[in-house]
Amino acid sequence: MRTIVERNMLLRARTELPDGLKLSTDEFREGWEFVRTYNACRLEKQIALRGWNFIRIDEESLRSGVGETSQEAIASALKLSLRRISALFNAVEVAHIELTQYPWFFLARVRIIPFLIQQGAVMPVSDKAEVLSTRHRQRRLPAQAEVLYPHFESVIPQLKKMLVISRTAQTGPQ
Repeated sequence: MRTIVERNMLLRARTELPDGLKLSTDEFREGWEFVRTYNACRLEKQIALRGWNFIRIDEESLRSGVGETSQEAIASALKLSLRRISALFNAVEVAHIELTQYPWFFLARVRIIPFLIQQGAVMPVSDKAEVLSTRHRQRRLPAQAEVLYPHFESVIPQLKKMLVISRTAQTGPQ
């Protein structure tokens, strides 16, 4: 297995790349491949030279993993991080690796940064995208709140009294 270190780039298998850009890759797991000789800066330059876009997404993923060796723990954490990356993004960079050794195992925390490699400059929108409502939602208790919170109603007067006392203590007597 390949040694996983910070600044490694991974691509989704069968990622479309600009014409003339040939990357040597090693298979990792679950449809991801390591890019052998490029980090994010070098890959960005090569992609930009060919008129494509290399877009960094501020949606980092941080996961932990355990293993008998440091590389097993890192691979485990990386695998969990990659599962959290949206299918819209086709590349990631290993941004940070934190490793802790315990008597019988290693614990690794891995942070990855997703990227999008594409020809156009417009971000694609998922078919599953939802329109967010701008209307203010009213907060209400569940339908059977008295069953779920039997003492809730008796506490309200006490809370109101505490709020009034707290306000007068802050502002002083009127």
